[in-house]
Amino acid sequence: MALNLVMIGPPGAGKGTQAARLRRQHGIPKISTGDMLREAVAAGTPLGVAVRNIIGAGRLVSDEAIIAVVEQRLAKPDVAAGFVLDGFPRTVVQARALDQMLEGRGPLVVVVVDVPEQELVKRLTWRRVCQDCGATFGGVDTPELTGESSAEGAVESGRCRKCGGQLVQRDDDSAAVVRDRLKVFTSQTAPLVDFYRGRPTFSLINGLQGPDQVTADMNRAIDAALAKDSTRNRARA
Repeated sequence: MALNLVMIGPPGAGKGTQAARLRRQHGIPKISTGDMLREAVAAGTPLGVAVRNIIGAGRLVSDEAIIAVVEQRLAKPDVAAGFVLDGFPRTVVQARALDQMLEGRGPLVVVVVDVPEQELVKRLTWRRVCQDCGATFGGVDTPELTGESSAEGAVESGRCRKCGGQLVQRDDDSAAVVRDRLKVFTSQTAPLVDFYRGRPTFSLINGLQGPDQVTADMNRAIDAALAKDSTRNRARA
């Protein structure tokens, strides 16, 4: 059975970290609309030029543009066994479009990662990215969660502990933009929880826990969701 997984949560909830882990565990591609858009901006593509200022201000790109990007990606052969979607859908319009894309392709497992706002602001304003290799430090990888000081040391030194490159703060991780991003999430993305809540493949995960515990809870939620869908299909047969 294909694992078609959507992760929903506010900026800083740790979705990217968990999506990368699930990609390795299940051997399915991690599809991040944020990564695809940032790559487009860096490459200067028509889409990148159009969304550069929108992304820099922490606002959402239009439903039409994002839906087109995701639809094109899900048509590729490497997603036949499933995928992990990080950053899509973000609106109910996008969610309905995704349902249409997945007709006949197995169940959609929806996991919501819940983190209090105060913790989100702390994580995002602390996060740094290496200019050379793209490694991320800070965010969910904080000493309070990991029990380690390496991430904090890397941020304080200003150098990447992987390659030695310069660490910088993303434009959309400044305190002012973080608050705007959270407002956008609350007003436009949170309604997705109501849209998906009644489905048997829906789960809510406590994202305030350490990353390993979040991963364990997420895998249990996925197994339970697939089992429920299988039972429902047998009952219909």
